[in-house]
Amino acid sequence: MSNEENVVPQEVGQKEDEIAKGPDLTIQDLSAIKSIIDIASQRGAFRPGEMVTVGQTYNKLEAFLTAVSAQQNQGA
Repeated sequence: MSNEENVVPQEVGQKEDEIAKGPDLTIQDLSAIKSIIDIASQRGAFRPGEMVTVGQTYNKLEAFLTAVSAQQNQGA
């Protein structure tokens, strides 16, 4: 018996609603993630071998946030 057979119909509807809404991730959330990465790296939360990946991700996130900010400023 699979887990899907045990799902209550109400739970199925809730899951479908969550999928229809899409992800709830805002620019403010991404900015907070950038700050979290910055603080974590300052506190030594990452191993040396992980820093390349962390740095690349941080730089991509920073570039994205800069581009979004520039678009918002042009539209205002």
